[in-house]
Amino acid sequence: MKKYFTASVWREGEWFVAHCNEFEIASQGETKEQALFNLKEAIELHFEEPTATIFPEIFQIEAQVNATV
Repeated sequence: MKKYFTASVWREGEWFVAHCNEFEIASQGETKEQALFNLKEAIELHFEEPTATIFPEIFQIEAQVNATV
């Protein structure tokens, strides 16, 4: 599914920064076009379904805490 997002682009020193206005996603590039292309990739990765390649081990631990819950 294609969606449209707005982006703000500004220069910081030698780099251009592109920021997605709808989400806290940003990227950078040596040109405006590269910064926007990198932002597009970052947005696509942000919405990609995660797939585990290594499954974590689950442990239960006990800790003494001095706080009331």
